Amino acid sequence: MALSPRLEVRQSQSLTLTPQLMQSIRLLQLSHLELNAFVDAELLRNPLLEREDGAESAEADAAELPERPVEMSASEDTVDFSERIQSADSIASGYDTEVENVFPEQSGSDRASDSPVWNERSGGGDGEVPDLDQFVAARPSLSDYLAAQAGLVIADPAERLIAQFLIDSLNEAGYLAVELETVAEQLGASHATIEAVLVKLQGLDPVGVFARDVRECLAIQLREKDRFDPLMQRLLDNLELIAGHDMGALMRAVGVDREDLLDMLSELRELDPKPGRAFEAGPVESVVPDVFVRPGPGGEWQIELNSDTLPRVLVNRTYYASVTRKTRDAAEKSFLTDCLATANWLAKSLDQRAHTILKVAAEIVKQQDGFLVHGITHLRPMTLKTVADAIEMHESTVSRVTSNKYVSTPRGLFEMKYFFTTALGSSTGEGDHSAEAVRHRIRQIIEAEQPADILSDDTIAEMLQKERGIEVARRTVAKYREGMNIPSSVIRRRQKRAALAAVR
Repeated sequence: MALSPRLEVRQSQSLTLTPQLMQSIRLLQLSHLELNAFVDAELLRNPLLEREDGAESAEADAAELPERPVEMSASEDTVDFSERIQSADSIASGYDTEVENVFPEQSGSDRASDSPVWNERSGGGDGEVPDLDQFVAARPSLSDYLAAQAGLVIADPAERLIAQFLIDSLNEAGYLAVELETVAEQLGASHATIEAVLVKLQGLDPVGVFARDVRECLAIQLREKDRFDPLMQRLLDNLELIAGHDMGALMRAVGVDREDLLDMLSELRELDPKPGRAFEAGPVESVVPDVFVRPGPGGEWQIELNSDTLPRVLVNRTYYASVTRKTRDAAEKSFLTDCLATANWLAKSLDQRAHTILKVAAEIVKQQDGFLVHGITHLRPMTLKTVADAIEMHESTVSRVTSNKYVSTPRGLFEMKYFFTTALGSSTGEGDHSAEAVRHRIRQIIEAEQPADILSDDTIAEMLQKERGIEVARRTVAKYREGMNIPSSVIRRRQKRAALAAVR
């Protein structure tokens, strides 16, 4: 069979992701803070976009109302009268003399109140009243706080440079994150000089900074309290035994009895293993829910989007029409056309995003009705595919919608991802159990155990099987326990025995 070139016409369908479609998909997974930042950037770029705010609408409505007689309050009349009064300087200049000759009792501080700066801050001038938050002192960072102290204890310029390098090498906990040999090599200084500067810096506040490990951090704080004796030193040399709550081995290693050991451990608990935490940067941001779920009057659930987190934009078509009529340049017309298309797309995408969030939230509430009524023990296993099939959407869309979104319920504030858990089989035929509900039950069992009867992972698995018919293996119990930062049965036994002995 001979091979020869030929032309064929074929018709086929394919899915093409346009840039606007990809942007719409990306909008789904943005949090409300990221979404508002994105909208603000679009408002700066697009002259046809306007933010729909209640304040602007109120101003527009007030502009359409007929004018009313202006009424002046007593305070406004007083301010207006004070503006008509001449200042002491202007009166003295009119008499061609000094202020002290006209007003002997007038002082420099009194005349300062006539300045424009005072008038603006007091509200008597035409300037805007500044925000009081602008005058609040900034919270110093750990680096700035230590640098100010280092300038007082270190006089040599070369040592100050070394000190600043060490300050910049601290991590958030206040620990030195570099080796002294590396510092000496980078700065071209001797190891003894670096060590001498480090010793000076370790005496700064907060006590414990510039330590290279937990033991050194605690030792610095104990030296400050004059409690770093040989017994304490041996105790710090066996921190792994403290973590394992092995009281017998600790008493043998330190050489003290149980009562003295408990006193020494109580001293250690009063120390701060991370002294730099008090200077953590960044304000604490509260979580704002995207959806509210409230019980309705008829027993149903009312689902409402948080309007405060949803940016609303308007397309100014009047401005577009007026500018288009006056524009003759082709490039300008093309720019306006692109702006109009982008504005229409953004308004449509925001509306579609809000409807999609509401649709997914409604299905989650429908699936997890038992959790909302009875609590975590009735949390049902649910996957992205379960919700996606119910609302006829793709799993990836549901995943994006539930990312960085929070829902406020009568049970508390939860991330939408919280309601998606895997299923564990049941031997009773009553349906599968949620992994989150199993974790909660494991925590309850461990918190209720007695010091003389600590439960192993095998025992916990058997209890779950007997009381609720949950088919769970020992390794699964161990995985869930470790995920909740709960120690093993051996360490829990030592912890509870030590706590019981401390009480006695």
